[in-house]
Amino acid sequence: MEKKYIDIFAGCGGLSLGLYNAGWKGVFAIEKNEDAFLTLKYNLIDNLQHFEWIDWLGKENHDINEILLKHKNDLSELKGKIPLVVGGPPCQGFSMAGQRNAKDKRNKLVNSYVKFVEIVRPEYIFFENVHGFTIAFKDEKNENKKGIPASLYIVKKLKKLGYDLKDEIIDFSEYGVPQKRKRFILVGCLNGNASDFFEILKSNRTAFLQDRGIKLKTPVCEVIGDLLKGNGEIDCPDCKNFKSGLYGEAASEFERYIRQGLKADIMPDSHRFANHRKHTIALFQKMLKECDRGRRISGKKDKIDELKKRGVTILSAQQVCNTITSHPDDYLHYEEPRIMTVRECARIQSFPDWFEFKGKYTTGGQLRKLEVPRYSQVGNAIPPLFAEQVGLALKGMIEGEKHGLELQSQHGT
Repeated sequence: MEKKYIDIFAGCGGLSLGLYNAGWKGVFAIEKNEDAFLTLKYNLIDNLQHFEWIDWLGKENHDINEILLKHKNDLSELKGKIPLVVGGPPCQGFSMAGQRNAKDKRNKLVNSYVKFVEIVRPEYIFFENVHGFTIAFKDEKNENKKGIPASLYIVKKLKKLGYDLKDEIIDFSEYGVPQKRKRFILVGCLNGNASDFFEILKSNRTAFLQDRGIKLKTPVCEVIGDLLKGNGEIDCPDCKNFKSGLYGEAASEFERYIRQGLKADIMPDSHRFANHRKHTIALFQKMLKECDRGRRISGKKDKIDELKKRGVTILSAQQVCNTITSHPDDYLHYEEPRIMTVRECARIQSFPDWFEFKGKYTTGGQLRKLEVPRYSQVGNAIPPLFAEQVGLALKGMIEGEKHGLELQSQHGT
């Protein structure tokens, strides 16, 4: 079976990059947001030429529901020809880290995923979403009653389509990603046992990380320690009136690994520093001196009256990072009085330094529901380092099932 796949809700391409590294070939990708697709297009379509693409679909951002409506017949032509469909719909409505909104329209995109799978009928499916996807919303009419978790809903729908399914909550920090990031992972197949995927994934982990010289748990200071503001600053090349940082010496195995493939170690992409006000810098300096590391700090609870934000976490230099979000001011650097840059967040998400991000850096207010700037692209992505292990496990699963069928044939069963 030729290792080809379609990525829906592709974001900026974290999952696709991992599958590319694992030896898969993309057919096409669907992503609604223009900026996120620009990032995917620049890196995976134009640079790596990873996607074959397809004649009836333009190489631009698309809404999956419009594709399902306008190109249902075209998708039907692919039925049984695509080995794998991957992706997970936007998670903001389900996220425990956000406002968790049962009425978020994006929650209904789960149905779009199921419909796409029903039409294309891939042999394998891979689905990812936040931990909150497994937790039911409260019943609007009865506060003491809960509804059905979205995870059970999608499992029920996919089982009706004939898929054998297995799901687990996986912490990506257990797979070399320097970040405590728990996610709902669902794998399905039309033939064979979906549980084989998780067995292969776990059994491959140690050798995978050893081959790349990566520790299972890499502390933050060994992930972004060469990106300090103290290395020097220059004018930001893509944002007026801002400064960008320079590279320091790569002092850890992870930093050397993540910088592989760079044409020149001069200036990291998207390493723009925030223009903090003087009183903000003074507040951050105070927090660095007085507050605990690795714990979410509240202004009221921790008696820091100047802190107006709901909460901020000061990173601990010697620990694996907390979950990277789409909000740039959720974290304070472990050593310098500032928030992290897009590049630093991308490092913690395991994006290689040659991978460039496009579009606006930040957004705010109601625009957060429409725009996906660089920080959000990074925060919403599946870490490529984990995605590569996913791709290898899926390949191992396919080869194992193929081998099993061959043995059955030899024994005449």
